[in-house]
Amino acid sequence: MNRNKIALVTGANKGIGKEIARQLGQAGFTVLLGSRDVERGELAVKELVAEGLDAVGIQLEVTDEASVRAAAERVEDSYGRLDVLINNAAIIPEGDDAASRIGIGVLREAFETNVLGLVGVTQAFLPLLHKANAARVVNLSTSLASFEQVGDLESRMSTVLTLGYNSSKAAVNMVTVMLANELRGTGILVNAADPGNCATDMGGWTAARTPAQGAAVAVGLATLGEDGPTGHVYAEEGRLAW
Repeated sequence: MNRNKIALVTGANKGIGKEIARQLGQAGFTVLLGSRDVERGELAVKELVAEGLDAVGIQLEVTDEASVRAAAERVEDSYGRLDVLINNAAIIPEGDDAASRIGIGVLREAFETNVLGLVGVTQAFLPLLHKANAARVVNLSTSLASFEQVGDLESRMSTVLTLGYNSSKAAVNMVTVMLANELRGTGILVNAADPGNCATDMGGWTAARTPAQGAAVAVGLATLGEDGPTGHVYAEEGRLAW
């Protein structure tokens, strides 16, 4: 029986996901790096193992029900529980655009990964989260999903015209709140993390924040004490109005 806490991070072969896995590993977790590309996932695992961390690769395509089911079965067979689920995998689909111009297929693609994939993964692993003592779920969100910030014409967020990404992440916030409400009293805390605009494939390599800085927000929520909050969105500066 593995005495470490077990954490699964989706989309963990690069960027913020890999940094979340690294920081949880440094905190003593056994980290399961979910990746749809097995080869890239194994490269990330080798990198963390070389740093002395307990890291394991797991093939996981969040939009493929069979892949999600197989991953959940593997975790159950190997560990019997899951202490932390980090729903990090997400996309800004090619062609994401303003509401008046975005193709419906592009919008559908954003929701397929960012919302339906997230919900499907969470449902598949929820029985294992219930088997843990005080499990945590962290969904990656963004200030671009904040109605308050996007609605403020003086905010830079109002100028980012990516309806697919913004609206799908707003849906993730609602999933976060509703799941947190559903799980109140079970010991499972559910929150969302806004890592900020980090230097990654998604955020652009000229962004001011590092992936490690962005990851710290999610790691903090993953390691909350039993009296921690649930059902909210947090950034580095604290709870977000959204």
